[in-house]
Amino acid sequence: MDKNVLMANAVRFLSVDAINKANSGHPGMPLGMADVATVLFSKFLRFNPKDGRWFDRDRFVLSAGHGSMLLYSLLYLTGYEDICLDDLKNFRQLHAKTAGHPEYGNLMGIDMTTGPLGQGISSAVGMAIAERIVNAKFGDKLCNHFTYVIAGDGCLMEGISEEACSIAGYLRLNKLIVFWDNNNITIDGTVEDASVTNQAKRFEAMGWNVIDINGHDFAQIEKAVLNAQKSDKPTLIACKTTIGYGAPNKCGTPKCHGSPLGEEETALMRQNLGWEYGPFEVPNEALNAWIEAGKRSQNEYEAWKKEAALRGKEFEDYIQGVLPQNWDEDLKKLKEKAINEKTKVATRKASQMCLEEIVKNVPQIVGGSADLAASNLTFASYMKTIKADDFNGNNIKYGIREHAMGAIMNGMALHGGVIPYGGTFFVFSDYMRPSMRLAALMGIRVVYVLTHDSIGVGEDGPTHQPVEHLASYRAMPNILTFRPCDVVETAEAWEIALKSEHTPSVLALSRQGLPMVRTSCKENLSQKGGYVISEAKSKRDVTIVATGSEVMLAIEAQKQLEEKGIQAAVVSMPCMELFDKQDKAYKDAVLGKALRIGIEAGTSFGWDRYVDDFVGTDRFGASGKADEVYAFLGITVNEILKKVEKLVA
Repeated sequence: MDKNVLMANAVRFLSVDAINKANSGHPGMPLGMADVATVLFSKFLRFNPKDGRWFDRDRFVLSAGHGSMLLYSLLYLTGYEDICLDDLKNFRQLHAKTAGHPEYGNLMGIDMTTGPLGQGISSAVGMAIAERIVNAKFGDKLCNHFTYVIAGDGCLMEGISEEACSIAGYLRLNKLIVFWDNNNITIDGTVEDASVTNQAKRFEAMGWNVIDINGHDFAQIEKAVLNAQKSDKPTLIACKTTIGYGAPNKCGTPKCHGSPLGEEETALMRQNLGWEYGPFEVPNEALNAWIEAGKRSQNEYEAWKKEAALRGKEFEDYIQGVLPQNWDEDLKKLKEKAINEKTKVATRKASQMCLEEIVKNVPQIVGGSADLAASNLTFASYMKTIKADDFNGNNIKYGIREHAMGAIMNGMALHGGVIPYGGTFFVFSDYMRPSMRLAALMGIRVVYVLTHDSIGVGEDGPTHQPVEHLASYRAMPNILTFRPCDVVETAEAWEIALKSEHTPSVLALSRQGLPMVRTSCKENLSQKGGYVISEAKSKRDVTIVATGSEVMLAIEAQKQLEEKGIQAAVVSMPCMELFDKQDKAYKDAVLGKALRIGIEAGTSFGWDRYVDDFVGTDRFGASGKADEVYAFLGITVNEILKKVEKLVA
């Protein structure tokens, strides 16, 4: 049997056997793309199974993540030390490293969590951008690698890939190579049942190089990769394949997409492909060939290690995302100045003031906005916009592409050497939500600058007033949702976000100007999530808990209540997730034992765990001047007074 065929069939049968044993999985893609993957992993992909996080390795993204057994089989065969045959046998079982879809952190060699179609190919664009950014700073000897993707029809149909691949074409990311599993099959039938799109022409129109091949012809696959590596554009290699290749009765049909082949069909497949080995059995000839393939990049790895050692700790810290020593000194000075001058600005402006002090001190920072930099205020004077012929910058113009921005930031964070942030209106974060969820799931540092945070948007009306969004992000695991009330809290939120290496952060920022409320910045009080910002002068009758722009309303209510003989304390709650992590004694001390009233220009969902009553809105907003909309929805000082007086009477 031909060596390439033998190696590819080893991948096929390990995949089929694991899926059969689990009685769950997707055999069609691993069978169809085994030949392409064999050529890529054995002849081109630069990696080191002994050091799966080698920074200058080629990145590989299985965008068609349902075909995860393809990747698991390859990792096992090439000699990754954290996966063994038992892991393949435990495919899709609880707590197995070999989860149903590839999960970042489960195994070395998994460069991102994939599964939601379109996310992988779009995040790979971010990886390719990060590679060029780091290359521009440090040169070819330290960062010069390709990003490879296997994507299916579903990835190309999802709209996010249109946005991301358009950016890739614009930036001429020639070290990005995508293998399209062009098998014409979907779960419900064929691609032609739902689409007449000519993908080759589509990608050419976006500035890509397109190569058509037979995905089962080893010579064509190899030639295509060689040509793609020489291209001055990103490349789509359209691999015409047969889904379920080798399974005589199910190949070429939806029947093998998402269901195990079963014992009978697998036995016939063994006969059809001349595979005379039992389940999970790999002949020594195939195993040895794969182990040798895993060692292929050893010399390049050793040369890189020597070069990296010459650059020392500074380079190592840079690629690991370590913040420079004293990076926050200028941020501290900004807070002190804002307190002294009682600076009154919108928190979106406060964020820009923070970025002025952050960007010049954190070299890994790369920002951007979805065509809203003038409104989000995400651009700082120390920034330079990246272009196709110059990646020595730290700002990306994403265009009107929130979907792509979210995924691209994930890719940059995963690649390393970049700490990404991106801005849009808070309401448009809905477009980024799938990517934000993946960032939280993977535990990566991405910062979302989301401005125009609520009904203060005013005249733009309810379509642009995200009243329910705070509650929705607070409900998402492993994401920090900040709604700061002034310059100091905004700076504290940025400090926390940049130090949170394994958690993405949302900064929900106001359009309207907010007064300086804090009187001290000696301690980052926001890191506790909530704290007493203005204590009652004597024993509390009520505690008013507020966030963001409503903290100033709470403090005004406190003053008026005191005049009425009611003692109120005001708690600022910039981040509920951090507050919930504090011990009971701290939370009890902050919230107190008296009556509690919450106020926020958003929905009441989730507030009941803190307060007895709430001033907010459980309906969509309205179009009008901001103060008129606040009054119309009853989010006012007077409404606080009425509720307090009624409850303490």
